[in-house]
Amino acid sequence: MTRVAPQLNSYPGSQAGGSLRSYASATQGAMPDMDKFLFDTNGYVVVKGVLTSDEVAAANAAVDSRIAHFKERHGALRNSEDGTPLAGDGTTPRLDMGGILEWKDAPFRDVLTHPKLIPYFRELLGDGYRLDHMPLLIAQNKGSEGFSLHGGPLNTDGSFNPGLQYRCISGKMWNTMLAVSVQLTSSGPGDGGFCILKGSHKGNYALPHEIKVGTAHLEHLYQPCTEAGDVVLFSEATYHGTLAWTADIQRRVGLIRLAPPTVAYGRAYYPEWPEAMLDGMTDAQRAVLEAPYANRLERPQVKEDGASLKVQKRAPVKKNFDKTVFKTDFF
Repeated sequence: MTRVAPQLNSYPGSQAGGSLRSYASATQGAMPDMDKFLFDTNGYVVVKGVLTSDEVAAANAAVDSRIAHFKERHGALRNSEDGTPLAGDGTTPRLDMGGILEWKDAPFRDVLTHPKLIPYFRELLGDGYRLDHMPLLIAQNKGSEGFSLHGGPLNTDGSFNPGLQYRCISGKMWNTMLAVSVQLTSSGPGDGGFCILKGSHKGNYALPHEIKVGTAHLEHLYQPCTEAGDVVLFSEATYHGTLAWTADIQRRVGLIRLAPPTVAYGRAYYPEWPEAMLDGMTDAQRAVLEAPYANRLERPQVKEDGASLKVQKRAPVKKNFDKTVFKTDFF
């Protein structure tokens, strides 16, 4: 596939061949204090009603039209241990599909710069937040396996894991990676699906294997009840996984992972994002796809309205000097 780098055409907020709808009724100036408390305490928060019912319907229709693109996880690709509570019926696989940011008939691109989510992204990741991994569509049919617990602030031997960290310093939260889980179907009590070990983003001891695979203290794996259109935000520093799916309806979730401007865990941006992902994106959406580098090096940053950008300009004299020394605008 031909790949091209993000090109930012104009400031502020050129539409760049796309369209941004008005979310005025949902716009917030800051992440609510209650949600700050809940995220810091538990390592996750549910943002209710981000997508409208029409947007959920459009997203599901887009999935339906590409149903043949799902890839099944069998054998060594299964995410749970056989015979454990997370294994489901032992045969029904999880389904994965990539490319969701290439779809123009679904609202996944809008999630990157959704005015209801921007205050959360800026609070939890800082200005200049960026897309890290390739986004993913996950589905589970009844009986499908879940996913053993993963993530967390420590390596399996209990040593410090700098790649997945949470900190709160002087009242400011910091995550090296934030998962954005867009719910396309509802999940009620006992249905299964996403689960989390509350508070484990602050853990100081290695995760016991029995808890990881769900054979001990299963009561500590909490399954939030969500409705289609909700978005679950969780720190990848919080141990999380998936319970076996028990409901008759197919579970569908769009998973997007974001990072601070200077942090990269994945390398999907290198050498460039797919051209089909960039085609028709707004400048604000393209800004989220910038490679990792600091804001002071003139990184475009999404503003609160989700449509316009701000750029911290360097002094021309400094840029000119760098050009004489390094033969480039940025060292």
